[in-house]
Amino acid sequence: MNYEHGGWSDDVDETAPDSATTTRRRRLILIAGGIIALIVVLGLAFGRGHNKPAANGPSVPTVTVIVPGRISVAATTTATGNLQAKRAMPVGVAGEGGMVSRVLVDAGTWVKAGQTLATVDPAVQAAQTSQMQAQITSAEADAKLAQNQLDRALALVSRGFISKADIDQRTATRDAADARVKLAQAQYREMVARLGRLDIRSPSAGLVLQRNVEPGQIVSSGSSALFMVAMDGVLELQAKLAEQDLADVKVGMPVTVTPVGAPRSFTGTVWQVSPIIDPTTRQGVARVQLAYSPELRPGGFATATFSSQHVQAPVLPESAVLSDAQGNYVYVIDQRNMVARRNVKIGDVSDTGIAILTGLNGDERVVYSAGAFLNPGEKVIPDLKRAN
Repeated sequence: MNYEHGGWSDDVDETAPDSATTTRRRRLILIAGGIIALIVVLGLAFGRGHNKPAANGPSVPTVTVIVPGRISVAATTTATGNLQAKRAMPVGVAGEGGMVSRVLVDAGTWVKAGQTLATVDPAVQAAQTSQMQAQITSAEADAKLAQNQLDRALALVSRGFISKADIDQRTATRDAADARVKLAQAQYREMVARLGRLDIRSPSAGLVLQRNVEPGQIVSSGSSALFMVAMDGVLELQAKLAEQDLADVKVGMPVTVTPVGAPRSFTGTVWQVSPIIDPTTRQGVARVQLAYSPELRPGGFATATFSSQHVQAPVLPESAVLSDAQGNYVYVIDQRNMVARRNVKIGDVSDTGIAILTGLNGDERVVYSAGAFLNPGEKVIPDLKRAN
């Protein structure tokens, strides 16, 4: 209430409270605006600082490296090739041939030298042989008669009943008869030999690899081979080696041969090294002799491991060795901590790792792993891995 003109008035003055409320509101708005402005300023400042490139450029990755050193490892070379007979002997018809009457062996049969493999029907040749025997008998009879006539003539010469000219004639007749006997005998022996050649025989002991004839088949000297025999059953692997690897292979070197699908490996020896190199593939052939085994099948594919003397070489874990179309390689870190590619030739793979035959000395810093994510010329921070 207000007292007005000496008395109290019921009118209320609301001006003062409204003014105070407005003032408080203004203060709150100013404070909120200041806080918002401060947040905006701080956000802009933080954003500019966050987006500013680092003064030292992009971060340098850290990679684990190892220094392999050198240890004694076996210098081995691996090659592939096909198994086949060391000496494959095609066996065919030696005579004029005819119809095959019997086949006595099959593929996989062991045979002796001279053993009959098949026979040709001998009916015609047998008849001709009988004819030759008759001709011999006839010629021998003529020769005997001529000899008797000559003997009687010689007995009459002293009495003057037979002239010297008759003696010469009878002598010539006797000699001609003897010649006909020898001719008939020679023809008979020829026929017997031809009859014997109707038996198709193995020229040497060995293993029958192929049988290409059946009874009733007509064969001749122009026919293809009826049988294929591996001499003494000895097989070989013709391993194809790169030119530089072939230079290390010597005659007599032991070789481990592992056929595809075989449960075990076989030991052979190098018996011949190719004297020439294929100018297209730059490869040569090392021929490895193998004793017969039922698990070695001619025509099959096999892997050969050539082992020579032990050498000192670095050994790396499999994670350190990479490969591409150019071959095997590793990454090494040079003195400037830059990544460099180093092409290597690998050797035997064992539980300890992969032997490096050429390309490394053993004192290089080699990238232990993650080499596939690096590039030559890239700068890194090497972290040396200590031996366990």
